[in-house]
Amino acid sequence: MTVKEKVIQAFQKQYNSDPHWITFSPGRVNIIGEHTDYNDGFVLPMAINYQTWVALHPRTDSQVRIRSLDMSENLTFDLDDFTKSSPGWQEYVKGVAWALQEDGYSLKGWEGVFAGDVPIGAGLSSSAALELALARAFLLVSDLEWDPIRIALACQKTENHWVGVNSGIMDQMVSACGKEDHALLIDCRSLETRLVPMLKQARIVILDTATRRGLVESEYNDRRAQCEATACYFGLSALRDLSLDALEEKKGLFNQTLYRRAHHVITANQRVLDAEQAMQNNDAAALGELMNASHISMRDDFEISRKEIDLMVAIAQAQPGCFGARLTGAGFGGCAIALVESELVDEFRADLAEEYLRTTGLKPQIYISNAVDGTSYQEL
Repeated sequence: MTVKEKVIQAFQKQYNSDPHWITFSPGRVNIIGEHTDYNDGFVLPMAINYQTWVALHPRTDSQVRIRSLDMSENLTFDLDDFTKSSPGWQEYVKGVAWALQEDGYSLKGWEGVFAGDVPIGAGLSSSAALELALARAFLLVSDLEWDPIRIALACQKTENHWVGVNSGIMDQMVSACGKEDHALLIDCRSLETRLVPMLKQARIVILDTATRRGLVESEYNDRRAQCEATACYFGLSALRDLSLDALEEKKGLFNQTLYRRAHHVITANQRVLDAEQAMQNNDAAALGELMNASHISMRDDFEISRKEIDLMVAIAQAQPGCFGARLTGAGFGGCAIALVESELVDEFRADLAEEYLRTTGLKPQIYISNAVDGTSYQEL
């Protein structure tokens, strides 16, 4: 049974009726460009074929009633009067409602059921997938126009100001605006995007290390604060505006941890632009080299890796047909990705899983990903 079928069936059981709509939104994997988004830089993610699904129908009052199949929990609240409570999936639902209302949307109540197959805590943005699927639901029942960029910004506000994660705009943008068979280059300052065709001869393989992190409790917010402090030191609004030459001039004059953080961001931005060109040229070898360099930068300059991810990347890089591999996502656990020759993907997956399990005792999940369209809905 697909996730979509499971959600519809659960809705019928929960509410003794059929849903009116089903909304769905993908997770994402970032091909290259980590921790550049909140520095007004460039990122190159793709929306992936793992999604969150919400089945729903409207109510005649201002209540929202929703069940999480994955957590086997219910939530009920009133759009006219609700507050934060303890952290959990419920705060994403309330946070989306709050952010949309803050942005001027007049919302109506609804009831629904949701579930997803985006791995939670793996760095594949299960939270953005949930936020965008919920936002689509709120706008449908309220008969409001869907503006993907505006909604992506509202969902980012959910993360930043309701949930408490100072994330950038990448996850919500690609979940909202992704395109089948394409990556999406995002200028996180202007929010301009460019579609970049996926490589013809290689696949992006997602390597879940079976390690997990929670962004609110992790060092993610510390890394953002360090970047902001470095930009402030140079009198800039964001590290996007700092050149490598200017950074090197001051290398010995300020905190070396902040130097390394800035060095990562500056070089990562350039790698994103170089990766776009490599993909336009269908050059898998060049893209793979950029991915390898990206991992070293995240491991040594930004210090967001961990031993299991480093090991996973090293095992992947040693496999036949692997052009390159790197940590993906915010770090501190979760996933790596590899760029693998299409004809060798099955052999790569089997050999890597066996070696990683033998070495760590952890059983990895390995996903062959496709680039898909962003948030959408179906009327049932």
